[in-house]
Amino acid sequence: MPRLRLNISMSLDGYVAGPNQSLENPLGEGGEALHEWVVVTRSFRRIHGSEDESGETGADDDVMAESFANLGSSIMGRNMFGGGPGPWAAEPWKGWWGDDPPFHHPVFVLTNHAREPLEMQGGTTFHFVTEGIEAALERARQAAGDGDVGLGGGAEAARQYLRAGLVDDMQIHVAPVLLGGGARLFEDVGDVRSRYEPLGLVSSPAVAHYRYRRVT
Repeated sequence: MPRLRLNISMSLDGYVAGPNQSLENPLGEGGEALHEWVVVTRSFRRIHGSEDESGETGADDDVMAESFANLGSSIMGRNMFGGGPGPWAAEPWKGWWGDDPPFHHPVFVLTNHAREPLEMQGGTTFHFVTEGIEAALERARQAAGDGDVGLGGGAEAARQYLRAGLVDDMQIHVAPVLLGGGARLFEDVGDVRSRYEPLGLVSSPAVAHYRYRRVT
């Protein structure tokens, strides 16, 4: 069965987004600093359509490549897709990801408001799921084929899956950033310490990558 793999960046004080998130500032105040380690990697630039060989290689690039390897589908919360809360506008938001999103596979968006699937360039189709996290996971697993299912966030989507004990693997990228507020990952998710075992740590001056697997 496809595994559900959480992959998310977090600050040193435990936040995956800064305070005061908005349409203009989707990651909150200071939140962009959480991802400075990844945007400079060669793998990140490749999946975002770069055809040259620019970008940094090394440990962080290897981790980035691994996090996207063998994914057949993804799940995200509405905040990660974008468009703000409430019903969709007359001309619905098409996401933060541009015309050719980096996923290149089906993506299932958790939302309370139905809309038709959104087919984008490069093989990405966003499907909007109103029936809850388990329904989204079932559909994502069916779509994944021989691959796994990626879970990126935002915080509330990740917490729901952690709370339900449905996350199989976690890769937490801890950046040396202090946000002082915002959205926490490990808040009201139960005793994750007894449910997950550490698999390893890879680090660089920019970020520490922690890997965990659910205890079976």
